Amino acid sequence: MKPKAKSRSTVLLRSTPETVSWGWIAADRSPVMRVKSGQTVRIDTVTHQGLNTDRDPVAFFAAAGIKPGAVLVDAVDIYRSVKRGEGAGPHILTGPIHVEGARPGDMLEVRVLDVAIRVPYGVNSTGPGWGAAPDLLKEPVQKVIKLDLKRRVALFARGVEVPLAPFMGIVAVAPPPALKRVSTKPPGAFGGNIDFRHLTAGATLYLPVFNEGALFYTGDGHACQGDGEVDGTAIEISLTPTLQLIVHKGAGGNMDWPRAEDASNYYSMGMGSNLDEALKHAIREAVEFLKGRAGLSAAEAYALCSLAVDFRIGEAVNNVLMVYGVIPKRLFRRRTPYWVKQRDE
Repeated sequence: MKPKAKSRSTVLLRSTPETVSWGWIAADRSPVMRVKSGQTVRIDTVTHQGLNTDRDPVAFFAAAGIKPGAVLVDAVDIYRSVKRGEGAGPHILTGPIHVEGARPGDMLEVRVLDVAIRVPYGVNSTGPGWGAAPDLLKEPVQKVIKLDLKRRVALFARGVEVPLAPFMGIVAVAPPPALKRVSTKPPGAFGGNIDFRHLTAGATLYLPVFNEGALFYTGDGHACQGDGEVDGTAIEISLTPTLQLIVHKGAGGNMDWPRAEDASNYYSMGMGSNLDEALKHAIREAVEFLKGRAGLSAAEAYALCSLAVDFRIGEAVNNVLMVYGVIPKRLFRRRTPYWVKQRDE
């Protein structure tokens, strides 16, 4: 029986063979949970790393000194019971979640309240043909990286520690019904594999809705990542995000791409088959945002982008590339309260 939320209290969606999808963001998959707009959901997710080899995850991680008891039971269950279909992407997603009241043309606000780390290790995987410099390496490499959770650092190498900043690489609604399902690898207007490193606790992502109930998915957890994700992966890890899902009626009809914000910045996004195309889209998104936010003309907004907005490579490795603009909130004398009051209550 599918769990159904009856109130706005926090509910938990576990990652099991019944609640995950391997490689697909699907509009034709039945919801595994239903929630109300404004409800908070804790969502267990499982990384595909360690499950996408010819060894079961216990054996894979044992080779790196990880004890069997430290391997997630749900990872083993999913490895044994769920199969990747032909044409599917590599990622394991939990979902979809039906958000009551969401309709095509609406916007789904995804507030990231928390991102909890489930295991004290993750994997970076790369090799020939991978990443933004596909001819750099001659042999495949899968590096299991242990974490010091008390000090919040990844123990990358002797004398090298990387601060942890966990976030979900894939945050998505289902694509338009005509597509039915898309691979988890390339991102799109529906979100997906945007690998946007600023989606840590305290951030918000906004997605246009294409289906009744929005059909929300998440997965591809990252313990930390640099802009670009240039070798093809981050520290891939199983995470449990706590998300609040809020429907805004009619607000997604004119959205071409996702957008985001946190306490300090607004973020425009653009995507394309190359970085030039993605940059142009990100600039246009920033101009449209500034016209609406500050009442500027197109020429004024374009100029402000040149003066005060940084454009950065979000990810350069998933066939569809993403560039984002960083629009500082300190530019505006009139400040809009952030997360002070839930607008749709």
